[in-house]
Amino acid sequence: MKKISKQTLETIYHHYNRVEYVHPDPLEFLYNYQHVRDREIISLIASSLAYGTVTRILKSIVTVVEFLGPDAYTTLLESDLQTLKRTFRSFKHRFTTGNELAHFLYAIKLTLRDFGSLEQCLAENYREKDQTLHGALDSFVKSIKKVSPVSLATMLPNVDKGSACKRLNLCLRWMIRKDSVDRGGWGFPQSKLIIPLDTHMHYFSLHYGLTKRKSADITTAFEITTCFKRFNNEDPVKYDFAISRFGIRKELSWLDFEKVRLL
Repeated sequence: MKKISKQTLETIYHHYNRVEYVHPDPLEFLYNYQHVRDREIISLIASSLAYGTVTRILKSIVTVVEFLGPDAYTTLLESDLQTLKRTFRSFKHRFTTGNELAHFLYAIKLTLRDFGSLEQCLAENYREKDQTLHGALDSFVKSIKKVSPVSLATMLPNVDKGSACKRLNLCLRWMIRKDSVDRGGWGFPQSKLIIPLDTHMHYFSLHYGLTKRKSADITTAFEITTCFKRFNNEDPVKYDFAISRFGIRKELSWLDFEKVRLL
């Protein structure tokens, strides 16, 4: 089995953890929002729509972002459910209908009303003794879902059912880490982040000895995160963006990664 070293990971990080490698990635939409209250809304929406082809993902996010405008927080708080339903009546993103999107946005509005911010909603059941944010994330999702009369099933997973929660963990990475790519803004320890386990990270982890598990579930995500902690205990998802470029960017391939590893 091929092995990976911290030196290789650091090399990949320094070469590819740059803004010029972001597109096409939903993360790019966060760069237009300087205020955390706006950015956390865009982060949750963009990550929740991050399934399917990247072209379709970006197009769907643009539709929502154009409605919310530069002051997403105010626009959302001033929007009633009927306005949202009318605005997105023709919206369709794979399994997500305009009706579900409207209810999702309205549920976010109600959550902001109840907690003041999405960060505070996550903090409500955060415990410092927990090894990860998974438990707090479960309560976070349940808080949003309970104010919606529809299931929001395509937008938010049931965290306690074994899902890797890739999209939610991506949202947490964007909002908690801060470097040249991730924007940050939330005050939780980045040491408690979980790897956003998509097909690219799973492929990498299988080939470089971070897991032997074939199922891309939360147990596998925990296992891979634990392995990354051996390289960087305080920031286990540090290398996620750079590694995923080899599955996303057309000009990069896993053969290119292998060349770096063998240097």
